[in-house]
Amino acid sequence: MHDIDKGTLRRRLVAARAAMSDSIRTDAGRLIRDHVLEMPEVAAAGTVAAYYSVGTEPDTHGLVFALWKRGSYVVLPVLLPDGDLDWASYEGPDSLAPGPRGLLQPAEPVRGVGTVARADVVLVPALAVDVRGRRLGRGGGSYDRALARVGAQVPTIALLYDSELLPSVPAEEHDQAVRAVARPATGITWLSA
Repeated sequence: MHDIDKGTLRRRLVAARAAMSDSIRTDAGRLIRDHVLEMPEVAAAGTVAAYYSVGTEPDTHGLVFALWKRGSYVVLPVLLPDGDLDWASYEGPDSLAPGPRGLLQPAEPVRGVGTVARADVVLVPALAVDVRGRRLGRGGGSYDRALARVGAQVPTIALLYDSELLPSVPAEEHDQAVRAVARPATGITWLSA
């Protein structure tokens, strides 16, 4: 049994992120970018499903741009009214437009919710992940639906701050695990689901 519920843990993690300085967040984003770009799985990926960070999330703007510049086909999520995720191609920073909930989304035509299933690598946001790959998101379920479409051999990587890989997080039946985490100081950690 878990001694902490999802809501309490979420609030604690959000508060910890909010307490970080901008320079710590900037440095973390740069280090995570470098770790992810050095992964052989990412270097070989034709298509990368990524996300454009907002607020206190580890910054992905530099990572998304670097993947695109080196020739990967990068798709970013487009939040649908029902909370599911469609996907559209990233064509540089000028190809983004404001979306719901403060998100920046591609202004390109959407490719369908199944697009994530064709990605060679999937980068996902998380507030925390545990050692078995169970991910704690923001509670909307959007990424659980998207990850349910991804094949078992595809690397799914959550981008975290160093303190956010935990021994255990509360999980429910519909929660989808990730296969790895990328953190600033420790780099890539593969998890045993």
